[in-house]
Amino acid sequence: MGRFLLKRLGAALVTLWLATTLVFLVVNVLPGNPGRQMLGAQAPNSEVERLNERLGVYRPLGERYVDSMTDLVTFDFGTSFKYDKPVMDVLRPSLWRSAKLAFLALVITIPLGICAGVFAARRQNKIQDRAVVMASVATSSVPDFVNATIISSLFCVTLGLGSVFATPDSGAGVFEQFRVMIWPALAMMLLYFGYIARMTRAGVIGALQSDYVRTAAMKGLRPGVVMRRHVLRNALAPTITVVSTQVGYLLGSILGVEVVFNYAGVGRQIREAVGTQDVPVLQAAVLIVAVVYVLATILADVTIASLNPRVRLGGGS
Repeated sequence: MGRFLLKRLGAALVTLWLATTLVFLVVNVLPGNPGRQMLGAQAPNSEVERLNERLGVYRPLGERYVDSMTDLVTFDFGTSFKYDKPVMDVLRPSLWRSAKLAFLALVITIPLGICAGVFAARRQNKIQDRAVVMASVATSSVPDFVNATIISSLFCVTLGLGSVFATPDSGAGVFEQFRVMIWPALAMMLLYFGYIARMTRAGVIGALQSDYVRTAAMKGLRPGVVMRRHVLRNALAPTITVVSTQVGYLLGSILGVEVVFNYAGVGRQIREAVGTQDVPVLQAAVLIVAVVYVLATILADVTIASLNPRVRLGGGS
């Protein structure tokens, strides 16, 4: 286990370095004028040049890259170009909002997807199974921002059951936050439900057809006990892997949903940072999302090993 964790942490560091390097190169190579975008079209050229000089825009690319990577390693994310204040002060509120929205979506999606997958697997090739499979394929084929647009138009605008402004007011209670955030959460749920349901179905079908499940049934164990102790412990391994990948994906890909529902989360913050070439904010946001993704996958591997002792995390032995 220790060797496995060291390997994964080493791979995680390489992944994080590649992600931040790619963001740095893309933002700095593309044409643009951060000073002009921050001060506006009417600002004098002298003021724009002075601001660009202060931001270090004219420094050599290699020098800026080394300083940027050094700051990230020391967890000093620097100062936002646009807001002229520490990056984490800019990102912290939006990260917290996105984390709440992603958590709500996962709380809805994971139990529903697992239950649907188990339900379909126990009725393999019947009409209920085909209905679940068709529904999961259909929902996972539609992008989340399309789901958000349909839900916003139908339920919020036409039926008046919710608000297209999903950012809760400061100080809002738990119930009020849930009422406002449920619609964007459902938009994301429709996409990820299909992945989880299909993976659970496949894992449960494979487990139900295994020798150890047949042996447990012939020993007289009740169906519920067989399902809990033997089927789910082995069948949920691929589902856990899917869920772990969705955690980071949810946090980093909810831009479309946030835009449709006017939700002030990290997705909208990333879009704004790209538009203004706010490199410190963009790099920090990408790094944080990548860290969440990597930690989620490592946690998934450890969980799979605890559910199924036959799994050898050391690399095939």
